[in-house]
Amino acid sequence: MSGAEGPGGGPVSGTEGPDGGPVSDAVQPGGDGPTSETEDRFLTTPAGLRLCYRVDGPADGVPLLLIAGLGLDLTSWPRPMVDAFTGSGFRVVRPDNRDIGRSARVATPPPGLLRQALARPRPDAYDLADMAEDTRHLLDHLGIERVHLVGMSMGGMIAQTLAARHPHRVATLTSVFSTTGSRKVGRPALSTLVRMAKRPARTPEESVTRHLALLAHIGSRVFPPDEARERAWAGAVWERGRDAEGVARQIGAIQASGDRTAELRRITAPTVVVHGTRDPMVHPSGGRATAAAVPGARHVEITGMGHHLAPGVLDRLVGLTTDLARAHGAAVTRTRTEEAA
Repeated sequence: MSGAEGPGGGPVSGTEGPDGGPVSDAVQPGGDGPTSETEDRFLTTPAGLRLCYRVDGPADGVPLLLIAGLGLDLTSWPRPMVDAFTGSGFRVVRPDNRDIGRSARVATPPPGLLRQALARPRPDAYDLADMAEDTRHLLDHLGIERVHLVGMSMGGMIAQTLAARHPHRVATLTSVFSTTGSRKVGRPALSTLVRMAKRPARTPEESVTRHLALLAHIGSRVFPPDEARERAWAGAVWERGRDAEGVARQIGAIQASGDRTAELRRITAPTVVVHGTRDPMVHPSGGRATAAAVPGARHVEITGMGHHLAPGVLDRLVGLTTDLARAHGAAVTRTRTEEAA
C-alpha cells in the first residue's frame, strides 16, 4: 500500500507494520506474545462480519474496552497494562478491529495509491462510524450496557465516535495520542513519513528488524521500549493476521470520516485526552484539538512521550483511566503496573 494517509491526514507511502503489512499507525509494545493464556473469542455482527475479541479479568468486574489503533491487533495492548486494569477490578475487553488480526476482512477493494495520497476515499468505503457500530455490537453480544472506553490513535477515533453517537453506552472516555480528523492538526512529521516509505517486509525476521527501527523513531528516549518484549511481540504478531489491503481500508475509513470536530462536541462522557509532547506520528496539536472539542475534557500532555505505549508511561495511563472511572462511580481500585511496582 503506497501513498497511504496516517492518522493525522498526512501521506504515508509503503508503511510497514510488525505483521509484514503496511501500517501507518505506530507499532505498539509487546502485548500478549506467544505465551498468552487468553483465548480468542468470536462473534458475528448483524451485517455478517466475524469479529475476534478477548476478555480478561473477573466476570463481575467493571467493563473496560480497549480499542487498538490503525493496523494493530488486540495484542498491541501491553500485558502489564491489561494486568494492571484487571487487578484494579476491571473486566477488560479487547477486540480486533475489522480488517486486522483474526477479525474478518471486508469484501471491498482497498483505496488505491492516488485516492490515499489525495485523501479521496472510495464511495464504497466504510468509515469510523461503521467501526464504532462493530464495537457497539460487541457490547451487545457481551451484555454490557455501559463501558469505560480507552482508545489509542485510530482506536481513539473509534472510541470518540461511539461516545458521540451512543452516549448512554459510554461511562468514561480515555483518548490516547489521537486526533479530530481535521487536516489542520495531528499530522505526522515529514521524517516519520520518509522512514515509513518502505516496501512491506517479506519475512518475520525482517518485520521484527523494521519494527524495532521504526519504534526507535516514533518512540522516546525518555520512555524507552523493552526491546526483548518488543522483539517477541513483533515476531508473534507476524503470524496472527497480516493484511496490507485491510490496513488500506482502515485508512480509507479515517479519510471517509473527515473532520469530526463538530461531532466531538456531542460527547457527554467524562473524558481525559492524553498525548505525548514528542509524538512524531500524531502531532500533539491533535490531542489539544480533541480536548478543546470535547466538553469538559481534561487534557494531559506527558513530557517526552512519543507515539508508543512504553513501559514508563503505562502506570500513568492506567492511573488516569482508573481515577477517571472511580471519580464517576466505578468500584475500582488503583493497581500499579509491574514496571512501576
